[in-house]
Amino acid sequence: MEVGKDTKFTLSIETGISILVTVGMIIGMWYSLQAEIELAKELPEPEVSRMEYDLKDQMIRDSILNTEGKVDKLEEKVDDIKEDTRAITETLIDMNNK
Repeated sequence: MEVGKDTKFTLSIETGISILVTVGMIIGMWYSLQAEIELAKELPEPEVSRMEYDLKDQMIRDSILNTEGKVDKLEEKVDDIKEDTRAITETLIDMNNK
């Protein structure tokens, strides 16, 4: 397909109207979005009260301590499993040596 001086481009009225409506909708959404952005800029920033901050901080600290406790318990269980595995291994070795 070559485009030149003799190339004809046809556009139906329906297609032209559809293009205009689509462009109009996009422009309308753009201005609506811009208006909402400007409104959002004017709204006051939400304040985080000292009490809310302290409560969240305490909750995080409690969560960390709770997690540390769980890790300690898991380490103890792993140590117990290692000891049991060693005992079983020694028993098997002794049984094979006899």
